[in-house]
Amino acid sequence: MLDVQGLNKAFGGLRAVRDIDASFERGKITAIIGPNGAGKTTFFNLVAGAIRPTSGRILLKGEEMTGLRADLIARRGVARTFQTTALFDHASVLDNLIVGHRLRTRSGFWDALIGSGRLAAEERECRRKAEEALDFVGLSHIGNRLAADVSQDERKRIAFALALTTEPELLLADEPAGGVNPDETNGLAALMRKIVATGVTLILIEHKMRMVMELADKIIVLDHGEKIADGTPQDIRSHQRVIDAYLGADHAAAH
Repeated sequence: MLDVQGLNKAFGGLRAVRDIDASFERGKITAIIGPNGAGKTTFFNLVAGAIRPTSGRILLKGEEMTGLRADLIARRGVARTFQTTALFDHASVLDNLIVGHRLRTRSGFWDALIGSGRLAAEERECRRKAEEALDFVGLSHIGNRLAADVSQDERKRIAFALALTTEPELLLADEPAGGVNPDETNGLAALMRKIVATGVTLILIEHKMRMVMELADKIIVLDHGEKIADGTPQDIRSHQRVIDAYLGADHAAAH
């Protein structure tokens, strides 16, 4: 699904991402882990088109997308959630989601000016997609609630629903379980499995190691912008450099 070749990003004298080679298999869950400042979010920003790489290549399904604008990358099927879910708090949850499918519509200024049939049809489709996504994440009952009034767990689920309205093939999830309790973490892990079961490829950044080890098919470990290891959860759990840089001896001993 995604191949990254020799990826670098420098901010002045700081190399935030250093010569990363990585591949992400279609229909699988890959976790990216590492200490704070390891370059994980910068890596996501590069893949999603929020920033341009200094050098290297990013290929989606074998097609070059290095340096493309974020909207063009999204149209190619890459969606993203963020550590902090930004919503229009004074709009309803459903109205927040209706915005997401606009990525797939074609009507523009003139359609709005004359109230075209295409505009009306696309508005109905955006609402249908929003309702479908809200039902998928288990939140149909809060569609009319103001976004400002939802819980942290609900915001996390809304973020997934918003990503799903764009009809992604690849979903980047940045700390999807950050700030929620253990039961909610388990629920979000189940939701991510459900998303992948529909054919979406998932890459997540996460610090909750128990969830990562149970959820991921593959784990990539970054430290100071470099990839120091990749492999199955069992491989990573016993990798001495990963233990030293991130997991710690106590985690390794517990498994």
